[in-house]
Amino acid sequence: MAMELARARAARPWALFVTFLLSVFFVAGCGGRTRWPAHAVPGGVATPEYHATSEAVKVLRDGGNAIDAAVCAGFVLAVTHPIAGNLGGGGFMLVHTAQEDAVIDAREVAPRAARPNMYLDERGDPIPDASLIGPRATGVPGSVAGYLVAHERFGKLPRERLLEPAIRLAAKGFVVDSALAAQLRKYRDHLARFPETAQVYLPGGKPPMKGETLRQPGLARVLRAIALDGAKGFYYGWFAEELQRVASKYGARLTIGDLATYQPKMREPLRGQYGGATVLTMPPPSSGGVVLLQMLGMMEMAQWEAMRPTQRLHFLAEAGRRSFADRSLYFGDPDFVRVPVAELLDRAYVRERLATIDLGRATPSSAVSGGLSSGAESEETCHFSILDAHGNAVSCTTTLNGAFGCGLAVSGVLLNNEMDDFTTKPGMPNQFGLIQSAKNEIRPGKRPLSSMTPTILLENGKPRLLVGSPGGPTIISTVCQVIGRHIGLGQDLREAVSAPRIHHQWSPDVVLYERLTDSQKDALLALGHTLRKKDGPMGDVQAVARQGNATVAVSDPRGRGASAP
Repeated sequence: MAMELARARAARPWALFVTFLLSVFFVAGCGGRTRWPAHAVPGGVATPEYHATSEAVKVLRDGGNAIDAAVCAGFVLAVTHPIAGNLGGGGFMLVHTAQEDAVIDAREVAPRAARPNMYLDERGDPIPDASLIGPRATGVPGSVAGYLVAHERFGKLPRERLLEPAIRLAAKGFVVDSALAAQLRKYRDHLARFPETAQVYLPGGKPPMKGETLRQPGLARVLRAIALDGAKGFYYGWFAEELQRVASKYGARLTIGDLATYQPKMREPLRGQYGGATVLTMPPPSSGGVVLLQMLGMMEMAQWEAMRPTQRLHFLAEAGRRSFADRSLYFGDPDFVRVPVAELLDRAYVRERLATIDLGRATPSSAVSGGLSSGAESEETCHFSILDAHGNAVSCTTTLNGAFGCGLAVSGVLLNNEMDDFTTKPGMPNQFGLIQSAKNEIRPGKRPLSSMTPTILLENGKPRLLVGSPGGPTIISTVCQVIGRHIGLGQDLREAVSAPRIHHQWSPDVVLYERLTDSQKDALLALGHTLRKKDGPMGDVQAVARQGNATVAVSDPRGRGASAP
């Protein structure tokens, strides 16, 4: 904070006062309870890590828009939230401006040398951990290209300004909080697999403890190259050469040519309606948007908000059962397979699905048409939502797939293990226990199927709610329930985000839950549901909403994030 005060004195006088306010209201590592005074934040910011939120707020104060703030936050998360924030992964950014709505698809792609059987042995059986550990599990990273395309198309401030906080935090270090210390301890063995990673996250052979400083000079060097040369600083030049050298050392197929040919894709967001609001959400290769809009459609047609509380839980499970059955049959990368989006979202079809729901009993999944499930991200994905004072909005979800990705860091850049989201062998489960279909099989240049569901709701053309979450397939259920509670039931955003959640994904035929009362569990069991308590929290929502004339930002109390105001 002393360093910030010194910079403020050297800049403009009013900045000293604003920095003082931040020093009073900013409390590090408070599990989603950090709050800024509303007049100090020209908009709303919610991210899963307090440094990212703090730096995004500064961007907005300095005249940047929501897209600038999101790009800054994304790069900071690669430094301070390494379990999921990344340069070496991928994700989806949903953008709303007064002029247009757009999706930036920065999902990873399979390398050119990738083959459908690349993780099978000579007998055709999956090789243990081959699609999970080391750079052979890595798809071509998209995050850096995605952030830079967003900045070039929608941003205002110079690229160097947006990279500066991440460079500073990587080079000079930041104080490890209790949550990050616990994550590093939990995944110590994973981080110790490769010396390149251990030297960053296990200095002296052990993970940093709470209160110690984590420095990442190699990552700072990569970030400086991006600040100086843009995408070329990551996808060409010395870093690309180093990535190929280290990856080939461990038998990977990722090459300089793969990096040089990567391009994010601009896509049209899906549009639906719920509670009088327009819902903007993710198209394929994410399944999240279609499944979400199907569930919201059934909820609205059935007047879900008028049901009794236990009926609402039962209905959510049944709607999820049917929408996830469709997910298992039809989804993949739309550049490789046909995904019947219009047919799945046709109101007549949604009404047909609704008509099969019995409010008096659970329908066995065996009686609901479906196929093989198609994979899902790890719960270590991360999401952030940002709204500026001019109504520009960003809802962004990004991932390394598993916690700390494949475990290998090249010059401090953790690489993803996104190849496990493809089908290794049809009919065999992936790391999340999901049995996968041939529609999601590995092909060079193909994007793996996703559940990420960044979403923006508009009212009279202006943002009313920005929402998203990590959580693998539970992302969709989580986003749906926050929307249903906030928009359908009229709950305060904090209440809607904090409320317990459930999830049903057709297969396995169980209702996954966080917290249910004994009476709720008895009622669901009496309806024929099988219940399973989730090991740990469900999701880590980052949401921003307009409530009356005020902007409210909420970081899920389940996580380590921060919101402003």
